[in-house]
Amino acid sequence: MDTTGTIFMPPESSTIAGEVDAAFYFIYWASIVLFAIVVGFAALFVLKYRRKKRELTSGVAHNTKLEVAWTLIPTILIVIVFVMGFKGFIKMNVIPKDALEIKVTGQKWFWTFDYPEGVNTVNELVVPVDKAVALTMSSQDVIHSFFVPNFRIKMDVLPNRYSMTWFEATRPGVYDLFCTEFCGKGHSEMIGKVRVVNDREYEEWLEEAAFGGEGMSLEDYGAKLYVSKACVTCHSIDGRIGTGPTFAKVYGHSVRLADGREVMADENYIRKSILEPASEVVAGFQSVMPTYQGILKDREIDALVAFIKSLKDKEGP
Repeated sequence: MDTTGTIFMPPESSTIAGEVDAAFYFIYWASIVLFAIVVGFAALFVLKYRRKKRELTSGVAHNTKLEVAWTLIPTILIVIVFVMGFKGFIKMNVIPKDALEIKVTGQKWFWTFDYPEGVNTVNELVVPVDKAVALTMSSQDVIHSFFVPNFRIKMDVLPNRYSMTWFEATRPGVYDLFCTEFCGKGHSEMIGKVRVVNDREYEEWLEEAAFGGEGMSLEDYGAKLYVSKACVTCHSIDGRIGTGPTFAKVYGHSVRLADGREVMADENYIRKSILEPASEVVAGFQSVMPTYQGILKDREIDALVAFIKSLKDKEGP
């Protein structure tokens, strides 16, 4: 197994990666060889049969051996590519019966992962090493695409239907997760991580995630959620304007809405903005924030409210 990567591919980190790379490099080298042959003969013929005075080329109309060769060789190559591709396709689409099933939801502009144990994460998929993981994916808005380069898996994530893929990670580590279908202004920021851990670490993580925030103040827990739940993608805490309004100095102040109304940014306003973001859109911003209903628990909402309240005196940049 490749653990260093190449100029074309990152290191192989799943059971399917080797087969994908084998098909890629076979096509790559076959293309180079055929390109060299075609260009080489073209150059040879240009030199050998270039136009000269009173010299004509022979009257040969065809060559049976040559015609058989340029038909048979590409056919053999196509059959080889088909067999390699078909075997890989079947393996990538037949999910093992004992796979760990995780629900994936794509939306502008983050990934949500729901585990069988009731744990929910945003932009971080944590899985055990050497364990098949089945992903049932859907989108809440537009088409996204789930892509983990090290695992060689890529699957479109569509609204109003499910798509599925699976992988089995072979090495612990942290791997990049991208959306590879343009999905709007925040597309380039729709980046997550896949964290592969051993069985013991996975069980410990599940237990900790199930009781997240215990032993932390609401404000500190909210600061942690601000990053882990992808609020940081659109909302700054230092006064800078992003896709959404800044959290700095918003609590306790009057906010002008897109419909001309003014409301006080209190606890109820913040909670409503998290659960019903389209109901009170701030003037100057588009209604692009997704709802966090079903994603955040009550304590998590309380923690985010407490964190935003703590920024009421935050100075800008």
